[in-house]
Amino acid sequence: MVLLAAVVAASAEVAATRSRNAKVAAIAGLLSRLDPAEVRPATALLAGELPGGRAGVGWSTLSTVEAPAAAEPALTVLDTDAAIGELRGISGSGSGRRRAAALAALLGRATADEQHFLIRLLGGELRQGALEGVMLEAVAAAAEVPAADVRRAFMLSGQLPETAAAALTGGSAALAAFRLEVGRPLRPMLASPAGTLAEALGELGACSVEHKLDGARIQVHRNGDEVHVYTRTLREITRQVPELVALVRELPCSATVLDGETLALTDSGRPRPFQETMARFGAQSPRDEVLQPYFFDCLHLDGADLVDEPLRDRLAALDRVAAGHRIPARRTSDEAEAAELLDSALDAGHEGVVVKALDAPYAAGRRGRTWRKIKPSHTLDLVVLAAEWGHGRRSGLLSNLHLGARDPDGGPPIMVGKTFKGLTDELLAWQTAEFPRHETHRDAHAVHLAPDLVVEIELDVVQTSTRYPGGVALRFARVVRYRPDKDAASADTIDDVRTVLGSGPRGG
Repeated sequence: MVLLAAVVAASAEVAATRSRNAKVAAIAGLLSRLDPAEVRPATALLAGELPGGRAGVGWSTLSTVEAPAAAEPALTVLDTDAAIGELRGISGSGSGRRRAAALAALLGRATADEQHFLIRLLGGELRQGALEGVMLEAVAAAAEVPAADVRRAFMLSGQLPETAAAALTGGSAALAAFRLEVGRPLRPMLASPAGTLAEALGELGACSVEHKLDGARIQVHRNGDEVHVYTRTLREITRQVPELVALVRELPCSATVLDGETLALTDSGRPRPFQETMARFGAQSPRDEVLQPYFFDCLHLDGADLVDEPLRDRLAALDRVAAGHRIPARRTSDEAEAAELLDSALDAGHEGVVVKALDAPYAAGRRGRTWRKIKPSHTLDLVVLAAEWGHGRRSGLLSNLHLGARDPDGGPPIMVGKTFKGLTDELLAWQTAEFPRHETHRDAHAVHLAPDLVVEIELDVVQTSTRYPGGVALRFARVVRYRPDKDAASADTIDDVRTVLGSGPRGG
């Protein structure tokens, strides 16, 4: 049986190197040693995820539990999986006390290095969505199968441990058995930023240019009368959006999977504030705001999977099933026509446009270069690494934010700047109450956080800088809003930040 110590050593080796190839080799070396029963939990642990999902243990519990470390490694991967499952199953009266006792028992079986790993794992500090790309390459290397086969299976399953188990036990044949399943959400395809319309149009050729709405991403699944609605992070919100469910049930099909956005509109047809749309996703009772869907892709229609088909064919299917609910778009490669559509999007109160290659398939879960987003001002989705205590009228409040971009090679987020601008009194109060729930540690000046809160930042320009490890820094950065619809894996990468290095405003 493989010891937890082997997972901890591999994780440390990955964290200690900037080389993507070295990360892949370290993970693949461990994966190749696993028995079939160990693959799922070990894969989750290596990816910084809890096997089976959250275990109900927060930093408040972790910070109070003390246990002397074991002298020698003895915990196996399966022992760890079982213990986390036990933690997850504790509920009812006195659950806090019993959970703390179970956690102390687990930590008491772990060495000092294993304790440090487990505490960071349970606290969410190890969770790095950016590591998925490295993990998929490592699974392919360990199973000796093409990386494309692994990526496709993961795209369709959305489950890294299940994908790894299939690859390592059944090879390409088992991976090929994964199919799009109506009712099981796919990771959404994402757009990468472009400097200008001309740049995007010149790079992509035949294009669809679409409004970029200031709404929330949705993925809708229908099979007969059964409808499911999911968010960008694959959280199901079907019960909270009955108007979307009713609309989808009336579409002229028996089964479909649609990708799009939804937002609440004012009586004049302009978008309501983003926070009002997001409030509907968490509502447990009827609300006044009615959500309108705007679909831009069709991934399945009446038995036919379309993810591998070019966008032009998926749009044809979308026209057949949801023509009256299409996002405003125009097929063009002409810069003047695209600029007109950008102007119309901005006039309607939206963010900008997305330029999409008509020949490209749907790359689920990836931020590819066949979808490029253009907005008139620079905005980036970054993770909050820490917040400093304020001074003066902000005394006692968490204020100045430390901002990080995602490392595409699976490392920890890369700091690119700080800002306290754009923070309203309401946001300052929210940060001060919310940030301790994500705290990993604090010092005299700041509270340091697990990198799982995404904030949208507007900036004037990105400059070269030796102050931060990524070699770039944000200039005149200011907070626009927090993005509860996004997780750390959806944050912009350091490469995205460098895309706007020294450039002026976006647009035509």
